[in-house]
Amino acid sequence: QLQLVESGGGLVQPGGSLRLSCAASGRTLDPYTIGWFRQAPGKEREGVSCIPYNTNTTDYADSVKGRFTISRDNVKTMVYLQMNSLKPEDTAVYYCAARWQIYPASCSVVDPEGRYSYWGQGTQVTVSS
Repeated sequence: QLQLVESGGGLVQPGGSLRLSCAASGRTLDPYTIGWFRQAPGKEREGVSCIPYNTNTTDYADSVKGRFTISRDNVKTMVYLQMNSLKPEDTAVYYCAARWQIYPASCSVVDPEGRYSYWGQGTQVTVSS
C-alpha cells in the first residue's frame, strides 16, 4: 500500500514562493505517475501538474505554467512542487496523488482523477497580503 503525505504549505504574500513536498512510503514509486491537484473553496478539484516515473514529460495547467515546477526524487521517494510568483488565486488545498502507470510514458493534468489510486491528505496554501 502506498501512502502519501504532503507538506510545505502555508501563508505567503503575493509574489512569494513555496515548495510543496509529497513523501511516499509503503513501497517505491516505480512505476507510479504522480499528480498534484488543488481545490479552492467552492470550486472543484483541478489538476495542477503531473510527472511520470521515468521520463521528463511533465504537464502543467495553463494557470501555473512558467511559475510552478514539478520534480521527483525516486531514490528518496519524494515529489516536489516548486511554486513561484504566487497569486491569490493559487490559494487552495493542494494534494498529491499516485497512479500505477507503465504506458504511455506521459501524463496530462486533465487525466481523470479516478485514474489515481492513492491520495495524500492535502496541505493548505494561502496567498494573501
